[in-house]
Amino acid sequence: MKIIGWGLPALFGALGLIFPLSAAAEWQVNLGPGVTEISRAVYDLHMTIFWVCVAIGAVVFGVMLYSIVHHRKSRGAKAHNFHENTLVEIIWTVVPFVILVGMAVPATATLIKMYDQSEAELDIQVTGYQWKWRYQYLGEDIDFFSSLSTPREQISNDETKGEHYLLEVDNAMVIPAGKKVRLLLTANDVIHSWWVPDLAVKKDAIPGFINEAWTIAPEPGIYRGQCAELCGKDHGFMPIVVDVRSEEDFNQWLVEMKQAKAQASDAATKNWTLAELMAKGEEVYNRACAACHQPNGEGIPGAFPALKGSPMMVGDPAAHIDVVLNGKSGTAMQAFRDQLSAVELAAVITYERNAWGNTTGDLVSPAQINTLKQ
Repeated sequence: MKIIGWGLPALFGALGLIFPLSAAAEWQVNLGPGVTEISRAVYDLHMTIFWVCVAIGAVVFGVMLYSIVHHRKSRGAKAHNFHENTLVEIIWTVVPFVILVGMAVPATATLIKMYDQSEAELDIQVTGYQWKWRYQYLGEDIDFFSSLSTPREQISNDETKGEHYLLEVDNAMVIPAGKKVRLLLTANDVIHSWWVPDLAVKKDAIPGFINEAWTIAPEPGIYRGQCAELCGKDHGFMPIVVDVRSEEDFNQWLVEMKQAKAQASDAATKNWTLAELMAKGEEVYNRACAACHQPNGEGIPGAFPALKGSPMMVGDPAAHIDVVLNGKSGTAMQAFRDQLSAVELAAVITYERNAWGNTTGDLVSPAQINTLKQ
């Protein structure tokens, strides 16, 4: 064949075209050690059991290969017939038992640590939604949603993808370094799974149930993860970002979040113009609605209805407001009553009624939304 005449350099060059070196550089088949005490314990346990398995495999296949070569027919070996051997049976029962017990002891110790949620210094309820996360800091009156912030232009390949493509959010979960944080995980719609490898936390979020997990991040830093459950169309667009800060910076963040909440309440009493609501509404729509109904409002036929020219968008405003606040039973339309502020709800409804040729001229005020939410 001609390929033989090319030599090894040509062959490796051809393989390089099929498997680029940049892809090979990112190829990782092992667990990462993580940054927490538990994540390193899990990694050490994994590697210990891995090498035990390697040793068992080497012994078993070594004995098998030796037997095949040494006792082959061409050397005149004769098969030996025997019915049983008590010593051999005791050995192949006791040895695996000892190995399994030897692996079970450190595994059990690690699992006990992983399930010890006692003495937490901060409790956060994590709720999965299609396709975002809600973080409620219990006892701190802080409640916000975290959604994918990768620009739609990158997803549609109209712009160069960023360093943290599909792993960046608008609002990260912020926790203090060196403090034990307990996570109470549940879901609002379908099963999700909150997974941050560096923190060694992977726990299902199931509607109607509360699962518990915990972590202690020793140093400030940014740690990223994803939903690890196939939870629907945009499963791949549901990242997690944990921002670990020093205790001083975390306390300052708490103050800033409470101030922002007070400012949001004040903004709901402001008299907004149509132009202001349209600008704000476009921002909210692209963040919360465009994934299903598309940036152009034309939806996805057979899955998500078009908003452009929709009778709902140009008809009775009360019906439009109701479906945005309370969702629509039996469909994928979620209730946004708790997901968005009064200003955001008013803005996105106003935007939908006046965008893409839906020129109703209607203005929905935050005050109206506040009255309906109450």
